Amino acid sequence: MKKILAILAAVMVLSAAGRTVAAQTTHRGSDDMKIGVAGYTYRSFDLDQTLRYLKSMDVKYLSVKDWWLPLNSTKEQMDAFKAKCAEYGVEGYILGPIYMRTKEQVDNTFDYAARYGAKMFIGVPNYELLDYVIEKVAKTGIKVAIHTHGPDGAAFPDIRTVVEKVKDPSLGVGCCMDLGHSFRMGWDVAKDIKKYKQWIYDVHIKDETDASKAGQTWEMGRGKMDLISIVKAFRKIGYKGVISVEFEKNGKDPHGGVAESIGYLRGILDATK
Repeated sequence: MKKILAILAAVMVLSAAGRTVAAQTTHRGSDDMKIGVAGYTYRSFDLDQTLRYLKSMDVKYLSVKDWWLPLNSTKEQMDAFKAKCAEYGVEGYILGPIYMRTKEQVDNTFDYAARYGAKMFIGVPNYELLDYVIEKVAKTGIKVAIHTHGPDGAAFPDIRTVVEKVKDPSLGVGCCMDLGHSFRMGWDVAKDIKKYKQWIYDVHIKDETDASKAGQTWEMGRGKMDLISIVKAFRKIGYKGVISVEFEKNGKDPHGGVAESIGYLRGILDATK
């Protein structure tokens, strides 16, 4: 009897060890992608609440809007901001979008990014300032990801416009590709990701109710975008940047929709690894 019990105990130990090893070596497809949140999503909330929301979803990346970190912030204020984010396991990985209407605003924005220690920021310059922005990139080494805005009349509606205006992808001016707005422009988003891969510096992802100007942000998986093909396209091009969920819907109470969207995105990534 003692011999049998000893054998059973050994089997249980080996079984538990096997489960531990399996747990340690399990790889999820969502581990391959950096998932973040675009700051505009939590525009109605202060930084602490926003960081609590991100921590609750185990999201580690936040694009930083200037209502949390104004453009006149000092280096000391920026360091305190970064330390606050770190308390929640979050990195303020990029600044913006920041709109630049004059040369002075361009200068101020590059100075802001330099104080933060940023290698890149999301910016939206007026078209006539683009050459000046390119000059600033060359002088500072700080890249600019131009945010796309779809069919609503703002500058740079899609990544095609960025390519048309900038022309040379080696200049350090690329695109923060808003996939929802690309869809609203009527483009095949997955094809554009593959076609313009060298121009994609940052990504805002969402779902939309329609492939037209009338389209509105929806919880991911409930709208009309082919998000599975989009995820596969990012895998195809070997994208290494952050994909940030931007959720314009329910500005006063967005968190449920954000959590649902991030869960759906992780599910697709896990299923397509």
